[in-house]
Amino acid sequence: MSNRDAVVVGSGPNGLAAAITLARAGKSVTVLEANDTVGGAARSAEITEPGFVHDLGSAIHPMASASPFFTEIFGDLERHGLEWITPPAGVAHPLDAGRAAVAWNDIDRTAAELTTDGSAYRAYYEPWTEGIDRLVDLALNPLVRIPPNPVFAARFGAAAALPAATTARRTWSGDEAQALFAGHAAHAILPLTAPFTSSFGLLLGTLVHASGWGFPAGGAQSLVDAMVGLLEELGGEVRTGHRVETLSDLPPATATIFTLTPGQVEAIAGPHFSDRYRKSLRNFAYGPGAWKVDYALDEPIPWINPDLRAAGTVHVGGTLEEIVRAEATVGAGRHSDRPFVLVAQHSLFDDRRAPDGKHTAWAYVHVPNGSTVDQTDVLEQQIERFAPGFRDVIRTRTTTSTVQLEAQNANLVGGDIGGGSYAGTQLMIRPRPQRSPFTTPDDSMFIGSAGTTPGAGVHGMSGAGAANRALSTILR
Repeated sequence: MSNRDAVVVGSGPNGLAAAITLARAGKSVTVLEANDTVGGAARSAEITEPGFVHDLGSAIHPMASASPFFTEIFGDLERHGLEWITPPAGVAHPLDAGRAAVAWNDIDRTAAELTTDGSAYRAYYEPWTEGIDRLVDLALNPLVRIPPNPVFAARFGAAAALPAATTARRTWSGDEAQALFAGHAAHAILPLTAPFTSSFGLLLGTLVHASGWGFPAGGAQSLVDAMVGLLEELGGEVRTGHRVETLSDLPPATATIFTLTPGQVEAIAGPHFSDRYRKSLRNFAYGPGAWKVDYALDEPIPWINPDLRAAGTVHVGGTLEEIVRAEATVGAGRHSDRPFVLVAQHSLFDDRRAPDGKHTAWAYVHVPNGSTVDQTDVLEQQIERFAPGFRDVIRTRTTTSTVQLEAQNANLVGGDIGGGSYAGTQLMIRPRPQRSPFTTPDDSMFIGSAGTTPGAGVHGMSGAGAANRALSTILR
């Protein structure tokens, strides 16, 4: 390869976001991908039966439609085949006795159905929904700076700092609203008694009403394929089957952006860094893992409450207190016998996912990092609790352990789907304390993965942030 302005290592959403940002600025860029297909944790494949399309990693993308990076290029991605689907309800949460809490995209309907907690739910989420642009700026803008709206930022900081369990108990009295918030907050993959877990409940709950929890028609692969199409239109290129293990595996380039976890970057480029910086990358903490199961179904999941079929995402775990116990168990390094289960049911809204009359389901539970203990049975027991007969409609299941997740995508260390733990300072300071999360001691090397601020999620902001940093420094 001839000398390029930049090389990006990794072709997940962050890697492609970095490459597109550079190419739009007129820079020559090559993306290197170790696997034979692009996408990182946003790939799709027929892993149960022919005709059933399953997402190998990320499946629902609530932050994509709010991300400043994606909102700027959505029109271009649509020209390259992207079709975005937004179900009428972002999230549904079943409870015993056939009850369910549903976070409809319409906040009025959501509040009305929460009855006794309706007013309190509206009072909590409506101001954040109305201030969604400021909220997204705070949550997804990775630069350390004085916020443009300090009063709003202070209010967000105070609300976000609370443990999710505390916020849920103080704000609502009924199971339904408490469970909705707990389900959102459990995406932190932390005990819900931990500080700052309310930030997940606040942001993800707000996104339901501000932009919905959407996903690409045909699978997550459709999103990255459209991104590749745009990149190539701009003159960039992607090379698959090119694993980078040392700096000698990189072609000549002025700048290199690693969309890898901090530990991987240290293993590849450590000799070019100071001992202190290398140590900080080695000390980056990884979080719990996921045990994932994909299903080919003869029928949709037979939820007792039919409203659950209006949501692309279903949080299965019972009440707030049950979810608190389940996530605390995982946080203590053990397996829960009543785990919190995340379920995606794309085929209810996307007929490209399964043959006519058939359906898919995507589900996972949190487990200790690196666990190989089979969680299929307890996962299905939880779904059966709210959907009796679920096992009767299963045609085929494919399980993916934490080890297999990492084998599919080396960024998922020990099955950690969050790109690193969110405990302690790593929620807001990733990968280490410094003004720009993307820079390294080598002026030509940058990190733009979920291991940097703002963390996990299909938003592209880490990759775009690293690219913009390169553009403002070595690629000026």
